[in-house]
Amino acid sequence: MKKLAYRLLRLNWDIHPGEGAKAFLLGLNVFVLLFAYYILKPIREALILTGQDPQTKSYLGALQAVLIVFVVKAFSRLASKVPRHRLITWVTLFFISNLFLFYVLHLAGLPRGTMSIVFFLWVGIFNLMVVAQFWSFANDLYGEAAGKRLFPLIALGGNLGAYFGSKLAKRLFAPLGSFNMMLVVAGLLGVCILLSLAIHRREVRRESAGPDAARAVVEAERPLKAGGGFQLVFRKRYLLYIALFIGVYNFVNANGEYMFSALLTRTAERAIATGAAGGLAPEAYIGRAFADYQSLAALLTILIQLFLVSHIFRWVGIGGALLILPIFVLGGYAYTALGASLVVLKWIKAAENGTDYSLMNTTKAALFLRTSREEKYKAKAAIDVFFFRSGDALSALAVFIGTSWLAMKVEGMALVNLGAILVWIWLAVLIAREYRKNGKAGPAEAGSSRGR
Repeated sequence: MKKLAYRLLRLNWDIHPGEGAKAFLLGLNVFVLLFAYYILKPIREALILTGQDPQTKSYLGALQAVLIVFVVKAFSRLASKVPRHRLITWVTLFFISNLFLFYVLHLAGLPRGTMSIVFFLWVGIFNLMVVAQFWSFANDLYGEAAGKRLFPLIALGGNLGAYFGSKLAKRLFAPLGSFNMMLVVAGLLGVCILLSLAIHRREVRRESAGPDAARAVVEAERPLKAGGGFQLVFRKRYLLYIALFIGVYNFVNANGEYMFSALLTRTAERAIATGAAGGLAPEAYIGRAFADYQSLAALLTILIQLFLVSHIFRWVGIGGALLILPIFVLGGYAYTALGASLVVLKWIKAAENGTDYSLMNTTKAALFLRTSREEKYKAKAAIDVFFFRSGDALSALAVFIGTSWLAMKVEGMALVNLGAILVWIWLAVLIAREYRKNGKAGPAEAGSSRGR
């Protein structure tokens, strides 16, 4: 039975005997994590788009970038004081407590408009922190060679979690409502803590039986060295290029999300005014429509992850994989600039997000296989959280100028994206050059013995 499972897995992934258990547990961990987040996403959209206008949603991205500076600094300090399993546990428990707080504030009658803003800001920090934390953990467990082979398989767990989380969210909206769904997510995050602890303890037990047992166990249990994530990023050209790359590509994505939200809000208003909404309230109509769009993106994510990502890594390598998404969206937004409808933009954005959440997320994680342990946790958190949200801040500025001063419509914002995509492609080329230059001399090679 075990041999049959390996043969099936090897149809798409290069997995060796003895690697299956850890890869399965990590895949299950990220499955539950993304399952939980994709229940939260429609709640966030329903609250913000019924409590605020689409422009406010973009402007809040700028505020998120400011708040995240303090979050990253706090995370770096905590990472220097506690071992990785406690770091993951404490950060996740903090977010669980926040969900219960939102539920209590709802029962206490906090105004919906205020709640929608606070929850939007919170989700923007939550999703980046927990996902960045997971991939830092995975990078810490694998050396470069094994990570490149197994990350596409592990990431498939997250893609499946996103798809099924979207499907469940659509079904839960009517019977449970937004705030009861938050309690479901809190329970799922508790499962993530248990899985992370199980993986950590399994690795400590395995390494304690190896030839370098004492060193391996100390390495797994020790806190990180002192120093902030931002210092690490600005100290190394490779990390700085990655940071700028992620900021620009999220600028493009955030602009696209604004375009979709604007068209969705306009469509919802027309449907409710004409009676075509089937009696649904605005929050439920938007929440269900967004969950449907999210499900399409999640399905495309699974297909790309299942049939393409591992092969792309083998065919064109990490550097070539970086170029695929920007070249694809260059064509998508060029088409949008010629005229946009909700159905067309839904498919363009779903395909963009599907490629992003599969190929691009796996590629971003693999870029850190050639970095030090401190860079894996601290620099990655700074890049995946602050620089990612900086793209949101720049998008908010673009939306403000475009809508308030230049009276731009969706087509005009698509033209803005075309210019940004050219910068994105240039940065991808620079990263690929630095990645090749680092070669096998990266710090992560010292940990390649942890490949199984």
